[in-house]
Amino acid sequence: MGTIVLFGGRSEIGVATAARLVSGNRVVLAARRPDDLTVESRVLLAAGATAVHTVAFDADDTASHPAVVDQIFADHGTVEAVIVAFGILGDAERAATDVEHALQIAHTDYYAQISVITLVANALREQKSGTIVVYSSIAGVRVRKANYVYGSTKAGLDGFASGLSDSLHGTGVRILLARPGFVIGAMTKDLMESGVSPAPMSLTPDQVADAVAAAYRRGRREVWIPGRLRAVAFASRFVPRAIWRRMPR
Repeated sequence: MGTIVLFGGRSEIGVATAARLVSGNRVVLAARRPDDLTVESRVLLAAGATAVHTVAFDADDTASHPAVVDQIFADHGTVEAVIVAFGILGDAERAATDVEHALQIAHTDYYAQISVITLVANALREQKSGTIVVYSSIAGVRVRKANYVYGSTKAGLDGFASGLSDSLHGTGVRILLARPGFVIGAMTKDLMESGVSPAPMSLTPDQVADAVAAAYRRGRREVWIPGRLRAVAFASRFVPRAIWRRMPR
């Protein structure tokens, strides 16, 4: 019996992914207001978790991260997998002119991610085993003007996770880098309500979780969701800038 840790304990994709990996394992949900994770805990127990524990975690308070990670690894035995699924989409129009909002997106979606992932990688190195699931996005492959602040954080996170994955080779620790397309869920609800149409090959959190869980069990180090998105990402690099800047959201 091992432990599955989810940073971002309320994340739809995170909880759905954990639910597919929990059978016979403990789960630790790390989130703000840890006492208010009853629904998520029930979902995971129904999926086969032997127990669900919660811990207070503020993604933006990076100074608190070392103590949180140390506590989890000290209290919950062997950690099999760590799912890093916190983040914000932000308001693209506001971020284009509001420096504070742009920096908030960058802090949560990149700076704080580096903090957590680095600390977890260090702990797993000492353990000599374990997997870190990192959520990148097609938005980071070639950043579009429609939401370039968010896209730039995903581009940075993707590069960071790819480099870390190479540095962990031979240590027994694996990075599983997930690159989904547009996900229709709580994070994009406001965007959809504003009239934005879902992008082609849009997904639900459950579809993303199914693909990540399958890649996890196969020992993969990256997964495009859906798989044909890889070809789209490759082709996008060759689209002339004059055409690219006219691309819809």
